[in-house]
Amino acid sequence: MGSEPVVVLVAAAGAAWESTAVEALNARSGVVLLKRCVDVDDLLAAASAGQADAAVLGLDAHGLDAAAVDLLRRYRVRPVAVVPASVAPDTARLRASRIGVRTLVPEGRVDTVADAVTAPEASPEPTRVADRAAYAGGPGAPPPPGPPSGPPRVLAPLDAEGSQDADGAPAPGRVLAVWGPAGAPGRSTVAVALASELARRRSTTMLVDADPQAGSTAQQLGVLDEVSGLLAAARLATAGVLEERLASVQRALGPHLRVVTGLPRSDRWSEVRAGSLELLLELGREQGHVVVDTGASLEDDPAADLGGRPGRNALTLGALDVADEVLVVGTADPVGLSRLARGLVELGERWPGTPVRVAVNQMRPTLGWTREEVASMVHGFVAPASLHFLPEDRAGVDRALVAGRTLLESGESPLTRAVAELADALVGAAPAAAPAGLRQRRGGRARRR
Repeated sequence: MGSEPVVVLVAAAGAAWESTAVEALNARSGVVLLKRCVDVDDLLAAASAGQADAAVLGLDAHGLDAAAVDLLRRYRVRPVAVVPASVAPDTARLRASRIGVRTLVPEGRVDTVADAVTAPEASPEPTRVADRAAYAGGPGAPPPPGPPSGPPRVLAPLDAEGSQDADGAPAPGRVLAVWGPAGAPGRSTVAVALASELARRRSTTMLVDADPQAGSTAQQLGVLDEVSGLLAAARLATAGVLEERLASVQRALGPHLRVVTGLPRSDRWSEVRAGSLELLLELGREQGHVVVDTGASLEDDPAADLGGRPGRNALTLGALDVADEVLVVGTADPVGLSRLARGLVELGERWPGTPVRVAVNQMRPTLGWTREEVASMVHGFVAPASLHFLPEDRAGVDRALVAGRTLLESGESPLTRAVAELADALVGAAPAAAPAGLRQRRGGRARRR
């Protein structure tokens, strides 16, 4: 930071190390202690003034999570965490790496905190789950590799049976975000059908309901969980233990299909702190495919930066940020196609490097135009990786909804065959014969489908 003084904030919440830290900071020339904050919220408010360069706080401070660290860095404030004596060094490094803190000071050496706030940070923050795990080796570990340079990668279809690697461990998959404009184009129905089709092919698949306004996956599948899987995952992510307890937030519906249920009420979106969903999706990708059902709105919330709280549409935007591919669902009627066209343009502007596939849903001859005419309209706005038409099958969809089952469990139909073709485009052709599986029912029993 050159000859300019380093301006520091301290948030110790009355910890025993506070007085020693304050004394060490005040004794160092070139360091200015600006404020002793009450807690993390007070620290974030002070940091928003743009006058501080560093923040010293306890690694165990209530409210210190990835979202808080991201907000500090947005204000150009470097976090320096004091590790309590009761926390093992390896545990401290692992938690710090998960929330993005790069500089740690043991409580027993808090008298050196002035050295920590004036020394430069050694390595950039990891951005992916695998990199975070590598970074957990501590200050002496080499920094993780940065993102590859060059044009966006083109994703080739994965092996449809590739749910395990050569060592028998789960093979990484990809995150498939199912998005569509407003007007109930059938995002959730398509997401559930696609996830169940991937699971039928013996691919480990996680279905995540991330719709912040109209989550319906649990109702569609008849899952009667009293605890939202998404909210549980958010709490575990904030505590830094989601990776170890990932299985606890999922509901198994068969040997290969797991579901993370969504918000029980739309007004609880604020409980999912920024970065929680992204971490959940990246962890899921390490084990197999992830199909995430999103909301419709892509608007940024101008009030999202206030107090470090997420915006209402942060779940949708976060899912699209992480997605390897986006499946855009639109209806085949005039209103639906108009909304689809505008949505494709907006997606292309905001996520230009993400491959987009389009599924025109509820296609029916009574609309008066052909597939070729609809395809011409779509290609006028975007060059999708593939374009698919899903026929209207109200009877089949109703049967599945009433029974709380997937479309596949309700029997083969033109719609299930169209979804299978969509899965072929995403992950490759299905094996010649997929064995029947067992679906874990709500009361703990299993039945053949």
